[in-house]
Amino acid sequence: MTISRRVLFAGVPALVVAGCADVVGPLPAPKLYTLAPPLPGPGAGAKVGWALTLQMPDANAGLDSARIALTRPPSGLDYYADAAWSDRLPVLAEAALLEAFERSGRIASVAPESVGARTDYYLAVDIRDFACRYDAGEGAPLAVVRLAVRVVDARSRKIVGTAVFAREVRAGANSVAAAVAALTEAYGGALSELVPWVLDRGGPV
Repeated sequence: MTISRRVLFAGVPALVVAGCADVVGPLPAPKLYTLAPPLPGPGAGAKVGWALTLQMPDANAGLDSARIALTRPPSGLDYYADAAWSDRLPVLAEAALLEAFERSGRIASVAPESVGARTDYYLAVDIRDFACRYDAGEGAPLAVVRLAVRVVDARSRKIVGTAVFAREVRAGANSVAAAVAALTEAYGGALSELVPWVLDRGGPV
């Protein structure tokens, strides 16, 4: 059986291999990576008395996957070979977002939408970017994370706040492990701004 397989590892030509090969037996399982960004502990600011529900983050088809994305200029989207997230990216992003709110110590009632809990606000997150960018002449990639968020009143269904949070982190090396570490750091940095923005914006009291 002939299987067409692209091997996409990094942006430097010496590390990119593509083509077809005759493969006997199953392909090796990819190495799995978790998304567990370092999150700050309890932050400054008053505790809020309203309940928040986190909707599952949205992502386009290229990012709504367990595959770890990379981009090349001008607009090419590829994935790292033999490596994957431990679940779909939106699922992992939601888990880390929930933990970030919990660790803030400022809100007692926060839950994913799947729980079906009573709520005052919904938080909708669009994952606009979550990939490592390989620029011409650069060895290590630049991890780019960009999140567009909307706070929606549960009763009126009106949008009461919108914002975009973005972070970029240069990977420490041209490797999958370094790229994942940079993406994780960038996501953690975006969450460190997103969470207090939501809690400080003066919801229902």
